[in-house]
Amino acid sequence: MSTALYILLAILIFGVLIAIHELGHFLTARLCGVRVLEFSLGMGPAIWKRETRSGTQLSLRALPIGGFCAMEGEEGESDDPAAFSNAAAWKKLIILAAGSFMNFLLGLALVIVCFSQVTAITTPTITGFMDGCPYQGEDGLMLGDRFYRINGERIYFSDDVGTYLARSGKDTADIVLIRDGHKVRLEDYPIVPREYIDEQTGQPVMKYGLYFADKETGFGAQMKYAWYTALDFVRMVRLGLADLITGAVGVKQMTGVVGIVDMMAEVGTSSPTVYDGLLNIAYLAAFIAVNLAVMNLLPLPALDGGRIFFLLVTTIAQRVFRRRIDPKYEGYVNTAGLVALMALMVYVMFNDVARIITG
Repeated sequence: MSTALYILLAILIFGVLIAIHELGHFLTARLCGVRVLEFSLGMGPAIWKRETRSGTQLSLRALPIGGFCAMEGEEGESDDPAAFSNAAAWKKLIILAAGSFMNFLLGLALVIVCFSQVTAITTPTITGFMDGCPYQGEDGLMLGDRFYRINGERIYFSDDVGTYLARSGKDTADIVLIRDGHKVRLEDYPIVPREYIDEQTGQPVMKYGLYFADKETGFGAQMKYAWYTALDFVRMVRLGLADLITGAVGVKQMTGVVGIVDMMAEVGTSSPTVYDGLLNIAYLAAFIAVNLAVMNLLPLPALDGGRIFFLLVTTIAQRVFRRRIDPKYEGYVNTAGLVALMALMVYVMFNDVARIITG
């Protein structure tokens, strides 16, 4: 498959992710009795329209880049009893969170598809030690130990061990192991990578000196580790945001739509076969779907999370102070947030384009 086709596929995937998000809002709005004025797949000029018995206009638009769900009373007050603004707080909460829920569900479904092709998964259970490894012993690590947590982070896969030992940036780690069915804690355990000779290349490499060869197979293992992967995606977003806030990574290192489309095309074209390329893109799309689910729930203006936060503040103000916050203030905040978000997206897109051009 050519690079152009992979780029087109990546753009369509983004459209599906947005459409699925809006479908979540649409379905829950209907279930909660909120009037939906229009539900559209795609953006731009309408190429097909149909009005349902409930008065909702279903439309298909020319540009396959998302969609929208327009609800009565979504942007302000309305006299319609079925308006979003007049719905109970718990109904609003469900409707606002449904988009992210659908994105997470789609991401999980894609991961399950990917794991259905996996015949065996290597677990974080120690099956051996390299020659000279100093960490073997009753006061340290033993054969059959399964890593459960490292510095508070749950360990799902064997690759997680090296990742979260190195992430601390220290020479010690707080480790929780599963040994003979019981949890064993190693507090401030000194563990650093050491130089070993790679058995395949014969070259010196820096490793922790552990072997992981225990594997799980079958449908149950596929489903379990698909779920673990979805949870790991959520964690990656959380850690990425933490790194951004602490300055461990800069805004210039962020990747937007242009960068992700380019990444998908590169992943597809570098795969040995078209089937492998599609599977790798599906895995990347799963990560993006979960990423969107989490990011959209952040309590930031213009995002569903910001609207949920404002809903909670408004509800508390009504219960405690018996006063209702004027919805126009939410509109002001969301407008300002949208402008800031668009500015950030333009900045990230500029950096993406610059990276692609400079190689």
